[in-house]
Amino acid sequence: MKCSERDVKKTLVFLLAGGKGQRLYPLTEERAKPAVPFGGKYRIIDFTLSNCVNSGFRKILVATQYKSASLSRHLAVGWNFLSSMFGEYIMDIPPQQRFGERWYTGTADAVFQNLYFVDREKAKFVIVLSGDHIYQMDYREMLSYHISVKADITVGAIVVPKSKASAFGVTHIDPDNKIIAFKEKPKDPPEIPDKPGYSLASMGIYVFNAEILKKLLVHDAEISTSSHDFGKDIIPYAISHSYPVYAYRFTDKDGKERYWQDVGTIDSFYEANMDLLSPIPKLNLYNKEWPIFTHARQFPPVKFASVRHNGEEISGNAKDSLIGDGSIVIGANVNHSVIFPNVRINEGSDISDSIIFNDCIIGKNVKIKNTIIDKFVNVPDNEVIGFDLEKDRKRFHISPLGIVVIPRGYRFRKR
Repeated sequence: MKCSERDVKKTLVFLLAGGKGQRLYPLTEERAKPAVPFGGKYRIIDFTLSNCVNSGFRKILVATQYKSASLSRHLAVGWNFLSSMFGEYIMDIPPQQRFGERWYTGTADAVFQNLYFVDREKAKFVIVLSGDHIYQMDYREMLSYHISVKADITVGAIVVPKSKASAFGVTHIDPDNKIIAFKEKPKDPPEIPDKPGYSLASMGIYVFNAEILKKLLVHDAEISTSSHDFGKDIIPYAISHSYPVYAYRFTDKDGKERYWQDVGTIDSFYEANMDLLSPIPKLNLYNKEWPIFTHARQFPPVKFASVRHNGEEISGNAKDSLIGDGSIVIGANVNHSVIFPNVRINEGSDISDSIIFNDCIIGKNVKIKNTIIDKFVNVPDNEVIGFDLEKDRKRFHISPLGIVVIPRGYRFRKR
């Protein structure tokens, strides 16, 4: 059973984008996790928002909270193309203290504090999403499944190795994919009945019947000991009180797992960016039928220039890389790297296996590998980064897998 166009129009989306993203520090030192740049052009939140727009869900409320200035600006300038004439909108909803002088105290509380939108829109269904994952998904398929199984709640779920499942909310399902138990970050995750060694993890995507959602949130708000979180409180309570809660397995028509990545750590963020450089990446940015929208600034084309260096002519080259608009590579080499817009890389420099955010300048004869450089960093001539981690550790953050992270606006000391 496919959802109708009317079902789509009667669906309201809450996109939760207020998390601190502490495991992504220092990239989240001055911005919310969903606002972190990704893929040479985008912000993390662009992928979830693009999924909404491409799926036809265009009544979207974005709950912001932590260091939301850059995220709010991005929404205002990059996502202002929906038509209010047709009831379409993407609206930034920071805490408005409608229930006392407090911030959002949990994911469920963020929706509870804005339930009046559900009544105002006369919504039949509510989709709750997270703004900090990388994937491409047609939410109409999940809504159709929700309707077909007559669920009150449907949880988007992805298969993960049991050894990694403790980082997620994990569903315990019966043969019909009905959830019979839900545990948030369990020490011993339950296995999938038909796939030993693997667990079915929550993607942080929920479809609710609107009236059920209102009932559950109002009840939860009255419990002083609740953490007011969907994974910790709402879903387990609904299951224990016999609400029909189902898992929607995120697979293709052949039952193969689709791409979904939680970029919540420096290493997972780095690996997801590096995967884009594969000849056939797991995530296709070039699918014209499923475009990824963002705020596209008006930069000139990329420029590669040759210069004479030490008596010989050296050309600017890039191999297996993404290079953003407005960037200039002068007599330098870029290999297997993601370069964002308006970056200048000067002669004799060599960049490999690295990510450089917008508006950076790389000096002459610089050697960089396995490094993430945040915005507005000027790397002086002759710097060497990523080759001696003990030396780098004295100046920069180093991830568990050895990725060097240079924070936004970092100023190098003069030698």
